[in-house]
Amino acid sequence: MNILGFDPGRDKCGVAVRSKDGKLYLHEVVPSGEAIERLADLCLKYSIELLVMGDQTTAKTWKDKLEASLSVPIEMVDERNSTVEAEERYRDMYPPKGLQKLIPRGMRLPDRPIDDIVAILLIERYLQREGRSTSPD
Repeated sequence: MNILGFDPGRDKCGVAVRSKDGKLYLHEVVPSGEAIERLADLCLKYSIELLVMGDQTTAKTWKDKLEASLSVPIEMVDERNSTVEAEERYRDMYPPKGLQKLIPRGMRLPDRPIDDIVAILLIERYLQREGRSTSPD
């Protein structure tokens, strides 16, 4: 099963695709105006069986739009504190280089939007909630 993670937002949205065995196929940030078309493309390309999305900012509006546009089941996931967790994950995924190594870890801010990393975390939260492993086999 491939899962599509979606972090909805007013201006930009995070998207991630992950397999049930933990393989991360894609993660990206897309403009909100292009999100539904991009999600539809990804559903076809990766044979998505489930869309997992955050339940906070603009979630109800987005869920209604997605249900009208996609034929994939949607699960809502608690996304509280996901931005803080995503910043930590970003630091793990993209370690500092050069002089950036001199800046203390907690003071290093991401140099790009991290909504895609939030989408990854939402998939992991869903899998944890369902009692499934979140790490690759």
